[in-house]
Amino acid sequence: MSTATGDTAGVLAANRRGIVLMSAAMSVFMVNDTLIKIASETMPASQVIGVRGMMASIWIGAVLLATTPVRELRWLGEPRLLGRCALDIVGTFTYLLALFALPIATATAINMSTPIFITVMAVLWLGESVGWRRWSAVAAGFLGVLLIVRPSPEGLNWWALLAFGATGLHAFRDIYTRRINPRVPSVVITFANALSVGLFGCAMAVIDDWRPMGWREWAMLGTASLFLAIGYHWVVLAMRAGEASVIGAFRYSGLIWAVIVGWAIWGHIPDALTWAGMVLLVGAGLYIVHREYVRARAVAT
Repeated sequence: MSTATGDTAGVLAANRRGIVLMSAAMSVFMVNDTLIKIASETMPASQVIGVRGMMASIWIGAVLLATTPVRELRWLGEPRLLGRCALDIVGTFTYLLALFALPIATATAINMSTPIFITVMAVLWLGESVGWRRWSAVAAGFLGVLLIVRPSPEGLNWWALLAFGATGLHAFRDIYTRRINPRVPSVVITFANALSVGLFGCAMAVIDDWRPMGWREWAMLGTASLFLAIGYHWVVLAMRAGEASVIGAFRYSGLIWAVIVGWAIWGHIPDALTWAGMVLLVGAGLYIVHREYVRARAVAT
């Protein structure tokens, strides 16, 4: 009995640590999003994405060299890792273009539909079995997205649709990650993604009008890149700390920060339909996470 109690206490303690780390990661990701959204008001998108990506590569590269044998760099040419980088380039660019044009809470809410996309893609590409409960949650989640995107006879919110498409790409990227050789260290994958996005942004300078950067712009993008790298690290620590199904649900705490930041800096307050869409979307995502937890427990027993 005492052993079982001790095991339970250990799991709860690990989950608490993971929850704190995940919530902290979502807050620093929001700092990153806020800073690059402000920077995009005076700089072209490719410059913001390129400079931030290269700076993030420096931070992550330093961690890589400090913690990983140099021989592991050979994985940077692994074909499936390069495929993941390509997906991340397109997904990141499309999402950030939408983020620069939309209220930050709206873009963040749409990005929260990732678990819904992953559920659908797990059926289509991985052959996983999904019951009626999770399909109902998927339908509710997509209804929430429709309330946020709000198509009408006058037209669609194309920026919202762009964010929706980017979220689908990121979900496919996460599914595709399972096909990468498991021997590839996580930090190598993170470094490759940051570097590829940064290099692509810099390459766009040939067709975009980059502008001279003052200390304010360098400070904003340098801080954004540092917070981005810290957030990635904290997410990894969080997911390794305890039960993924419990800790993963706290990704949604980012939406709270997005609403607060959007109101405090830009004066954006979601209307009633957007709030309803957010509630449906987050509720559907949390229910999908819950069903994954129930299913995993059933398999374990």
